[in-house]
Amino acid sequence: MTYELSANKKMKKQQLIFLRDVLIYTFTAFGGPQAHIAVLLREFVEKRRYITEDELMELNALSQVLPGPSSTQTLVGIAWKVGGLRLAIITFLIWILPSATIMCMAAISYNMFANKAKFAHVISYVQPIAVGIVAYATYTFANKFLKTRISTMLAVGSLIVTLILQNAYAFPILILLGGIISSAMETQQHENELRVKLYSNVNPNKVAYFIGILLFFAALGAVVNQTSPFSLPIRLFENFYRNGILIFGGGQVLVPLMYTEFVEVKHYLGRSEFLSGYALQQALPGPTFSFTSFLGGITLGNKGYNIWGQVIGSLVAVIGINTPGLILILFIVPFWEDLKKITRIKNSLSGINAVAVGFMATALILLVKPFGLNWTAYALMIGTFLMLHFTKIKTPIVIIIGVVLGMIF
Repeated sequence: MTYELSANKKMKKQQLIFLRDVLIYTFTAFGGPQAHIAVLLREFVEKRRYITEDELMELNALSQVLPGPSSTQTLVGIAWKVGGLRLAIITFLIWILPSATIMCMAAISYNMFANKAKFAHVISYVQPIAVGIVAYATYTFANKFLKTRISTMLAVGSLIVTLILQNAYAFPILILLGGIISSAMETQQHENELRVKLYSNVNPNKVAYFIGILLFFAALGAVVNQTSPFSLPIRLFENFYRNGILIFGGGQVLVPLMYTEFVEVKHYLGRSEFLSGYALQQALPGPTFSFTSFLGGITLGNKGYNIWGQVIGSLVAVIGINTPGLILILFIVPFWEDLKKITRIKNSLSGINAVAVGFMATALILLVKPFGLNWTAYALMIGTFLMLHFTKIKTPIVIIIGVVLGMIF
């Protein structure tokens, strides 16, 4: 009995230390998923030994296979291994709340500053830098994933289709097609036995319940009466939830998808608002997905909702975009050992990522189009790209440089 109490005390102490480390990580995690994984390796593996390096790499690989926020899923997966579901949920809240709260406050106060001349002038320098960050992300993704003729064709095809259609529902169709094509063309026919083993290890009722939850919320916004006073928040939830299911590759893909749907297709907010929010998020530590807090708050503010309505918009956005990825990582981690052996799942990812490159290129074209003959904007965008590509300067520093330039000139 005494031994059990001592073991419980030791476990609780370890979990409290883990949560403290998560809090420190939350306020120091700049630079996106690539930088985040390096910090996790140093602090959570080498220093604290919460998990092994192999476990971290497998969690990171799993987060790349699954849709949703890759950095968030990796961190939540670590927490699950350390202390189970409860610790995983607390870790998620510590990780997401600080940056999401700041982005919500920025959405609420945006209109107070937007009409001020100095603010507008500074933003005119910051926004092309934000476009340069998108350009660099597009280049990085293309360089990483367009290795074959098939992937290149899928990327070009998705670029052409999204430029022509500019319809939110083109995204899920193209992602599905990309995954099916790459999986069919790259997978060998020797997996039936493994599939049987996998499915026998998983309760079918649990799988059905899990899929049912995802699909129910994904369809909820589509069946709500447009005249309902709650229709916009619910439709907004559906928008973010649907994108949470579709976004492979983390925050780099989130921004192009959100821009095309929310700015170009649905006109929930303007290009200037979108880029201002994105630039602010890039200057903050934490997950890129917290940018959705700004989008949700601005959207409801533009539709006439008061401050509390904007807070609801931010909450709806953050919950909607993160829920699918959170459910997926917590559901799949327990049987990842079997799942990772199915090459058909792994091979579908190359097509999905290729399609995502096309989405990113579409967004980049749409973002650059309003520059017109503003050569200063082009210079700032190209300078940002070159700085990120050829130096080790991080994106927060680049954003600060833009702010300083806007205040000086």
